Amino acid sequence: MIEAQEFPSARVEALRRVRVNRWVRLLRPVQWAKNGVVLAALVFGRVYDDPAKVWASLGAVFAFCLISSAGYILNDWLDVERDRHHPLKRARPLASGAIRPRSALILGGALATTSLIFSLLISPWLALVITVYALLMAAYSVWLKRVVIIDVFVIAAGFLLRAVAGGLAIGVPISTWLMLCTVLLALFLGFCKRRNEIVTLQESAQLHRVSLRGYTPEILDQFILLTASSTLMAYAMYTFTAESVPTNHAMMITVPIVAFALFRYLYLVYGRALGGAPEVLLFRDAPLLGAIVLWACAVFIVFWLG
Repeated sequence: MIEAQEFPSARVEALRRVRVNRWVRLLRPVQWAKNGVVLAALVFGRVYDDPAKVWASLGAVFAFCLISSAGYILNDWLDVERDRHHPLKRARPLASGAIRPRSALILGGALATTSLIFSLLISPWLALVITVYALLMAAYSVWLKRVVIIDVFVIAAGFLLRAVAGGLAIGVPISTWLMLCTVLLALFLGFCKRRNEIVTLQESAQLHRVSLRGYTPEILDQFILLTASSTLMAYAMYTFTAESVPTNHAMMITVPIVAFALFRYLYLVYGRALGGAPEVLLFRDAPLLGAIVLWACAVFIVFWLG
């Protein structure tokens, strides 16, 4: 008798978890790792000992998490049919039919509104950047993602806006070299992602993403080589020319770590046919994650001793 009563309760609880899970997946929380770029101004501006600036930076990250999730919802709503041609994206809540489109759009609108209001409480300039970011991502979802090369540059612009927003939120200027590194790294990751999509999807690639019609693996190889080398060079220049780094040039010890991380990522793209989801690969590949953690520790030590 007890088992008969407990079974329905367990089943209801399991169904409730499934419902919650599909809504969480709709928000794509794994992608929130990208918003860590917002903290660049706090760290490299060396003001992390100011509690007010720390809270403002974290608030800016939170605002970007909300607005980025709203953008993902809009993108998924517009790409329902195309996502169904992708071996992984077909399992997304909207593409699989787990969530109704109207309900998703209502949630997206609520997230965007909350993000704008919250950012306005931190800084009007942050709210302005959030607005520009939202408009840019909307244009990307509706049209720009279909334009060859421009699609990846828009993604890079999104990362640049994150970095700028982090500085505006706390009133700290961000190094132009660091902004250049951010854009180049985003371009590198974006072109690697496009290459992975072509290699993985093959004949159905154009059905999934219109811009893939203009790419070939050979063209993308050139783009990847150029952006990878430019990223490494720009970062090396940053370590001994930026005003925010210690004058003893100790920051240069982090260059080999960045070089290893880039080479490791290239190995994963070409040696293991990965790179379709950089934010996931970051946490699944131990050597890559270890390099990033080591880099973060080295930067902290250099700044602390400097």
